[in-house]
Amino acid sequence: MLPVIVYGILAFLLGFFIYFTYQFRAMEKKAESNEMPEEKTSVFSGFYGYAYAGVLLVIVMILFATWMFVKGTPWEGHLMEWMNIVVRLMHITFGIAWIGASFYFVFLENALNRTEDVRDELAGNLWAVHGGGFYYLEKYKVAPKTIPKHLHWFKYEAYFTWLSGFSLLFVVYYFNAKAQLIDTNILNVSSLTAISIGIGSFIVAWIIYDLLCKSPLIKYKVAFTIIGFVLATGFAYFYTHVFSARAAYIHFGAMIGTLMAGNVFFVIIPSQKAMVNAAKRGVPPDGTLGKKALARSLHNNYFTLPVLFVMVSNHFPSTFGFDYPWAVLAAITLGTAGVKHYLNLKEQGKYTVWVLPISVIILLAVSFVTAPAKNPDACKEEVKFTDVQHIIQQRCMTCHSSKPTDDIFTAPPNGVVYDTPNDIVKLKDKIMQRVVITKTMPQNNKTGITPEERNIIRCWIEQGAKVE
Repeated sequence: MLPVIVYGILAFLLGFFIYFTYQFRAMEKKAESNEMPEEKTSVFSGFYGYAYAGVLLVIVMILFATWMFVKGTPWEGHLMEWMNIVVRLMHITFGIAWIGASFYFVFLENALNRTEDVRDELAGNLWAVHGGGFYYLEKYKVAPKTIPKHLHWFKYEAYFTWLSGFSLLFVVYYFNAKAQLIDTNILNVSSLTAISIGIGSFIVAWIIYDLLCKSPLIKYKVAFTIIGFVLATGFAYFYTHVFSARAAYIHFGAMIGTLMAGNVFFVIIPSQKAMVNAAKRGVPPDGTLGKKALARSLHNNYFTLPVLFVMVSNHFPSTFGFDYPWAVLAAITLGTAGVKHYLNLKEQGKYTVWVLPISVIILLAVSFVTAPAKNPDACKEEVKFTDVQHIIQQRCMTCHSSKPTDDIFTAPPNGVVYDTPNDIVKLKDKIMQRVVITKTMPQNNKTGITPEERNIIRCWIEQGAKVE
């Protein structure tokens, strides 16, 4: 009876917000077409945004309620997998739109023609060709004399990227905190404590970063970059000493993503709104607002490649499985940001002989340093498959079987099962990478596999992975 009542209330709220989404949008269009006073346009636009946010909030509540109702049942694993797919797809889609817009507008800023046939009111212009058409773009130094009625705002890409990413953090790590987030070998805390630390760290990171941007240090780019990198490395070190290594990497990416979204929500969009409102009132806009917004936009541009790396890192345990995962994270952050710096300089027509090579060397050095040792322990005796199968049955098959017995995973993660000898043999390379080299499986060593057992598996694989 309770599920029916809850879903009934949520369905009513969803319909309510959807209805008013259409109503406020219709009112906004009337205001834009001068059927209503112009000052009401922004009011209806704001109501429309709140109604749309209400729709998203109710959808999140429906998903959470569904998870609560199926928790502990065979449906839990199935629901979590589909939530992972759907939310991840949304996150990737919005992220592509946001990062694509960031890359494009920074390219425009770098590639503007600022000298030839440029009117006094313009900062520059650019001719471009794409998709069989020619485009001509102009950037004003501050704002045009008359603000156009239809002005596109680039903001929802950022907001929905952050919201979908935050939701994905819950789906993958917070709903299964004991399995994915917490590694008792690193720090034994409750799920609530670990989640609070994760979310709280994003708030602390934003406060520190925002104060840094508002300090006189912002005028000194090199010093600002060095201090910013040191602080980022500190957060990487902190995360890897609180969470499991894989979760630490994702939280580092989420922290940077929060800074990026915060830049858009607290600085870039408010600055743009202030300039637009001033131009509409006939008051000269404050040009310093545009410069501050541009600076934060450039910061976001440099953040993109490190964030993209983190988004894919959880698929590559050779990164977070290293003995010093925070150092790998810091080095790759520096290297990828360096690559972006080179591309930005190239777009400006500035060529350097050291930025790209040094960035590539840093990234290659990470690959070299994290390479596993060759034959660390000699295999003195031939290992029988039955010995390996016994270890896998005891340490791995609680999760990786067609019928898992784990208290968290009710379906085999990523569809990986070791039910038959053939299942084990065909996945020997993945077992070698995850169980032996990076030691990232079992997850947080939940089943207590020993170094001796890992070595037995290594020897069996190096001896040809024979079943006989």
